[in-house]
Amino acid sequence: MKRVVYPGTFDPITKGHIDIVERACKMFDHVVIAIANSSSKSPMFTLEERIDLTQRSLAHLDNIEVCGFRALLVDLAKEHDALGVIRGLRSTTDFEYELQLANMNRVLSPDMESIFLTPAENLGSISSSLVREIAVMGGDVSKFVSPVVLEALHKQLG
Repeated sequence: MKRVVYPGTFDPITKGHIDIVERACKMFDHVVIAIANSSSKSPMFTLEERIDLTQRSLAHLDNIEVCGFRALLVDLAKEHDALGVIRGLRSTTDFEYELQLANMNRVLSPDMESIFLTPAENLGSISSSLVREIAVMGGDVSKFVSPVVLEALHKQLG
């Protein structure tokens, strides 16, 4: 079984993330969406909330698993017997950062591959941080997130 891990903070999961997962699910037998604790980033949603929102946003897929993690990514990939990690690229800036991570992961775990996917053209400008910023300022983010995330944002922001 070909398994991959798609790590991130997913605070919150966006339609760009969902697009990447859907396409990864067509290429691999099993996709583990690994949500980083990332307490240093002061996330809007707790780890448990992000796991729940991700599970509900991806409920239409049957070859996924969603989990939280606080370990090194290479250790998580080994734990799940994954051949590598999926990373989304939106821009050349993303590529430079992701290339650094991929090279470091390869030093830590020489057999681990990094697979880069780009989101659909209409989703390339979406980021979780922009979604949060727009939502906090009262803007409409319904084009960028699933209905369950939109509801959670409205509830979180009152």
